[in-house]
Amino acid sequence: MTSWLRRYAAVISLSALLTLIVPHGLGEAFQQGRGSDRVGGASDPQQDDDVKLPNGKSQKEEILKAEFEQNTKDATQLVDLAQQLQQDIEKQGYSVVSMSTLKKTDDIEKLVKRIRSRLRHN
Repeated sequence: MTSWLRRYAAVISLSALLTLIVPHGLGEAFQQGRGSDRVGGASDPQQDDDVKLPNGKSQKEEILKAEFEQNTKDATQLVDLAQQLQQDIEKQGYSVVSMSTLKKTDDIEKLVKRIRSRLRHN
């Protein structure tokens, strides 16, 4: 395997691992009642202005839950794609790269960007 493929596989594996760890930690903090705190620990000054939905739940809380669930699904899909990519690279050898392998790398990049944008949104 060429060095750039090894580096790319390592980056993908690391990003998959980080996306599994980070959303999980944020979800635990949210479930323990610290959902209104920022990652840095400072509370949100506009917490009192939170919009309530007709069912009485906080709109912000529901959005955070939905984003957490989507991050979890995307992270699972990311891990699957990374494993498929690794298998494809090992099967193909060092001199051949198929179009499906390149498509998987594009899909991985898109997933990582979506997860990153949702995490930065919080």
